[in-house]
Amino acid sequence: MGSNTDAHTSAKEFHGVDYIKITILGFGLSALWACFHTIILQDIVPALVPEGLKHTYLGLLISAGAVIAMATQPIVGTISDRSGFAWGRRRPYILLGITLALLFLPGIGFCSSYAVLFIIYCLMQISTNTAQGPFQAFIPDLVPEGKRGRASGVRNLLNIVGGAVLIGVIGRFMGHYSAGEGSSWLWLSLGALAIVMLGVMLVTVLTVKERPGAGGRQLPLLPTLYKSFKIDIKANRDFTIFLVACLFIFAPWAALQTFALPFLKHVVGIPNPEAATADLIIVITVCILATVYPTGRLSDRVGRKPVMLPACLLSALGIVALFFSQSYTHILLCGALLGISGGAWMSSQWALAIDLVGKGEEARYLGLVNLVICGGGVLGRLPVGGAIDFFNALSPNLGYSVMFLFCFICFIVGSLLLLKIKEIK
Repeated sequence: MGSNTDAHTSAKEFHGVDYIKITILGFGLSALWACFHTIILQDIVPALVPEGLKHTYLGLLISAGAVIAMATQPIVGTISDRSGFAWGRRRPYILLGITLALLFLPGIGFCSSYAVLFIIYCLMQISTNTAQGPFQAFIPDLVPEGKRGRASGVRNLLNIVGGAVLIGVIGRFMGHYSAGEGSSWLWLSLGALAIVMLGVMLVTVLTVKERPGAGGRQLPLLPTLYKSFKIDIKANRDFTIFLVACLFIFAPWAALQTFALPFLKHVVGIPNPEAATADLIIVITVCILATVYPTGRLSDRVGRKPVMLPACLLSALGIVALFFSQSYTHILLCGALLGISGGAWMSSQWALAIDLVGKGEEARYLGLVNLVICGGGVLGRLPVGGAIDFFNALSPNLGYSVMFLFCFICFIVGSLLLLKIKEIK
């Protein structure tokens, strides 16, 4: 009786501003890594490595970060579940992780070699994912069941907006840096990101009110971690196919995010590729935001696959159109096409994941979806970066053609895999 009363009171007292408090950290994390992967590292890495291997080294760096994220988030998340700090299970790790990231961030401006950059970048990944693993538990911890869908929507919205807003600013700062106007523009970019990260961390730590007390079931740590990665493939055939489809469909998005700037610079010949890349990401983001809600509602009516399949095929068409782009306007139109398809995919993809997860293990199965997304990032960066450098050495800019072919094939394979999934009516 008391439990029902507490749940009712919690639902009644959870207001609009509370959605922002528990999700605002995602705004900062998305802004940080979107700016790093799309803009900042694109200008730093080529200055530290041989010209003919710059894409390989860039792909290696970002893929190492994805692997770190795949390992750190579930480990720290599990430790956080078992914690019993007086001021909550999650905020101590958020404070620790973001504080360490802010201490490592200035090191990017002092990097004199690729090895130093690699070490600092990996330390930043460990730090931010130490915060992100526990942060992701705020919604199931604090949000009443009837409001969790809304909270997830706010979280996704802030994640998308965080990347778009800061990329627009950092893209223009780093455009001056790449033009040889001094390192002050890099420091200005790093300072802007540090201010955002400090702000969202303080809002989270000071305003989120966790329930004090001991953590969850005190099972042995290593068996708990092992179980979190385990899946019965035969009993979860459709979910397994869905994971493989996600791997293929997220890989080209990672490749585009990482290698769009050098493509625009070397192939299309855009005068200010940093600003053009930022504008492309902004257009894609705006179209995602405009599409994600109506296509989500449409998928509730007609099913997930009738929305996801056209979205994948539209993404493949967008890849072809972008490959043949010859002007700034054409690039933005291709971005709009990719944004519309990306929004339709995102809304239906998460809904289909929820439809397919194992009963009573929703959080664990959705965590596996996150791991596959990170895996798609590795697939779209490490081998693709090496392929670009290898084929560019054979013929100028041939590597970018190979990259676009890879992206096109991935979208088609992902679509074919979706056809094999039986939707739950």
